[in-house]
Amino acid sequence: MPLPFLTADRTFESASESALPYDDRDRWRRPYRPGPWRVGLAALVLMVASFALFAAVLIALTGSASFAAVVLGTGLLVIAGALRLLRMGVWVSARGLRQVGFVMTRTVPWARVVSVRTVQQPVRWLGLPRTVQGQALTLSRKDRPAAETPALLTTHTLDFVGRPAAFERAADVVEAWAAEAGRGH
Repeated sequence: MPLPFLTADRTFESASESALPYDDRDRWRRPYRPGPWRVGLAALVLMVASFALFAAVLIALTGSASFAAVVLGTGLLVIAGALRLLRMGVWVSARGLRQVGFVMTRTVPWARVVSVRTVQQPVRWLGLPRTVQGQALTLSRKDRPAAETPALLTTHTLDFVGRPAAFERAADVVEAWAAEAGRGH
């Protein structure tokens, strides 16, 4: 059975010439992978949700259907929260820059972006009120002062804590998108 990917047995010219997934610049994409802390936390939350769903089945079989529906709804809300946790981060496309939070999403068109740059500043550790010295990827907009705009990425979020090289790569990619979009306008 031949496999569809490029192997040493095939020549480069015989590989399919279909477009790669990153060729569609209008599609929203996160320019970095979710960090191990974010994935691990989401896995723990999904495990709790599985217990809630199993409890809903047991309650439905042995007790009241209305209480089982409440537990089922709670389990589904926990699953939605875990999926939202995995979706959080900075996303880019040809249309602009999108910062997805747990509750709210902000989208800034490239036409409103003045600059995106990495600065050394106190940053929140894992989103908690405690601050530590780190790096942040900041956004300067035409329509707002820089003090009102939260940092896009920091070295101490769930995605980058303990992974400074991953932060540097992600910041470089977002800065490159902003520079390329700035040349286009």
